[in-house]
Amino acid sequence: MSPRRTAASAVTVTAALALAGLTAVPAAAHGSMTDPVSRVSACYAEGPESPDSAACRAAVAASGAQAFYDWNAVNVANAAGQHRRLIPDGELCSAGNDRYRGLDLARADWPASRLTPGTHTFRYKGTAPHRGSFALYVTKDGYDPSKPLAWSDLEAEPFVTVTDPRMENGEYVFEGTLPKKSGRHLVYSVWQRSDSPEAFYTCSDVVFGQDGGSGGGTAPADPAPTASAPSEEQIAEGRDESSVEHGGHGDEDAATGAGATAAAPGAPATAPAADRARETSPAAPATAPASREAVPHAASAPVPANGAELAETGGDASAPYLAVGGAAALALGAAVLFGTVRRRSGARR
Repeated sequence: MSPRRTAASAVTVTAALALAGLTAVPAAAHGSMTDPVSRVSACYAEGPESPDSAACRAAVAASGAQAFYDWNAVNVANAAGQHRRLIPDGELCSAGNDRYRGLDLARADWPASRLTPGTHTFRYKGTAPHRGSFALYVTKDGYDPSKPLAWSDLEAEPFVTVTDPRMENGEYVFEGTLPKKSGRHLVYSVWQRSDSPEAFYTCSDVVFGQDGGSGGGTAPADPAPTASAPSEEQIAEGRDESSVEHGGHGDEDAATGAGATAAAPGAPATAPAADRARETSPAAPATAPASREAVPHAASAPVPANGAELAETGGDASAPYLAVGGAAALALGAAVLFGTVRRRSGARR
């Protein structure tokens, strides 16, 4: 092969490897709701190999134990705010990912958190925190847990929205007001990263009581056991069995700012109304390649060119653009190599 062709091949291969590198960086944002406790967290806490509750046993039978060792990775890699378009009705709890299909089982005996309408402190375990926005929805009055959960079962607007909440002991912590509900319901959370199109989802089964809840009193009679979040010991014990990354809360927190004990400077406590309207619109146009495949430890897709979907979550998209810059640098180096070989070839002539 001539020097010119060899250099040209190097340019092609290097550029291809550079582009591939955009999807080779491990995703490091994982987590799940712990107050109220998500289904996947509750079943993991019971033990993925032999859960205590009938609902969790059925979920493990449907999905396998591995899905629950990977309790903190119910995600859509390329969501970019297009949650309703990418996740089908009946698959909200699994985020449309077949490996978590057991979470979508329609039954009224899922372990549940007891809640009281009014002020509540919400907690979301962030095993690898990043900047982003949380939106919490609750099911409408008349919700039937024995039927597959559809988007239409949720109230149109989230009852809590928050951007870059404070973090305490590895958990995002934020306050909100629980609506006046009674009996069994479901709280659905969406965590949209602002440094990536990736988003995470949880279903938390709850029982509302006027005088009940975790603070004492009694809630309406319900056949389901009380849900418990996994302890730090359980999380540590299951880490070796997990197939997803568990980022720490040290250097990564410093880089993203998500580990601060207070909310990020200038971050609004509640997302703007325009952002909530876009989130609840099922027909919002996509600005990123549509994919609802959950990729627990593969890279999130490149950021949309205009950054519109990410801007609404209150963060920036600098990290993916840095990756693009690195790819460009590799391609530029290959081009310089090509030019050098070409000049040498001409000189020999």
